[in-house]
Amino acid sequence: MKITTIEAHTAGEPLRVITSGWPEVPGATILERRAFARSNQDHLRRLLMLEPRGHADMYGALPLPPVTPDGDVGVLFLHNEGYSTMCGHGIVALVKVGLEHRLFDADPDDIKIDTPAGRVRARATLAGGRVTEVAFLNVPSFVLRPFELEIPELGSVRGTIAYGGAFYAYVDAPPLGLELTPAHAGALIRAGMLIKHAVAGAVPLVHPEGDPDLNFLYGTIFVAPQPGAHSRNVCIFAAGEVDRSPTGTGVSGRAAIHRARGELGDEWIRIESILGTSFDVRVAATTTVGDLPAIVPEVRGRAHVTGRAEFWLEADDPLADGFVIR
Repeated sequence: MKITTIEAHTAGEPLRVITSGWPEVPGATILERRAFARSNQDHLRRLLMLEPRGHADMYGALPLPPVTPDGDVGVLFLHNEGYSTMCGHGIVALVKVGLEHRLFDADPDDIKIDTPAGRVRARATLAGGRVTEVAFLNVPSFVLRPFELEIPELGSVRGTIAYGGAFYAYVDAPPLGLELTPAHAGALIRAGMLIKHAVAGAVPLVHPEGDPDLNFLYGTIFVAPQPGAHSRNVCIFAAGEVDRSPTGTGVSGRAAIHRARGELGDEWIRIESILGTSFDVRVAATTTVGDLPAIVPEVRGRAHVTGRAEFWLEADDPLADGFVIR
């Protein structure tokens, strides 16, 4: 077996874009295709995301034919635990790789992408044939509810659950004594997973208009003030992955939170990652999702291509399913 990829990163977060070797993924919607891949092709996700070909924090994208009449491309996003419903850093890198390497044809000013969470529209800035920046209009994002839980290892934890293409628990880091730097990644992973499991077990999550497959908590996002920027985000998601970027879906939910609090108008704000890289986000429009006030966030960032790869699986390889060591 041979699978080829183009390797990229957005603000430091990897994206392995699969260009050949993955079999057809049937389904009338992207969520149906996500379910099919999860049930029938998950060995390929493990092969590419986990060691020895990947690592605990690898992330991937599988471009697919669109499922809408006017769509330019569909996509599934892959990680160490399964398949995301939306991914902002993945959109930025997919647009760069897709346009520069002609994986799909699209108007750079209006690239229509079918994701499991719904339609995303992206715009690429070009210079000399290269994509230097990507902005995208995300799916409607909204605040679901605040929460307060007693977690034995952490004490009282207060936060907000918001949706930006996936549900996150947003928690201020300083009250928990957490620092949003690479040196403290281990502590962030431990606390983030404790909060994720506690919230998922105690708080019902229902998207007011979406498919039931959207009704799960993807991760915990820690927030702290940051000199020179609006703030800093660190997202702990899936099975303890640390997002190196500010998290495109995460900053979308952040914009919804700040708008709901009356703290954000139409201006752009800059949110940093654990590395000090950044995304900009603004409220492009307001809307509703069910009975909830919501926004249409616009996010912009930059991606870079790092190489091409060709992965093989020999028939007698005993580690075909991959593994993770933390």
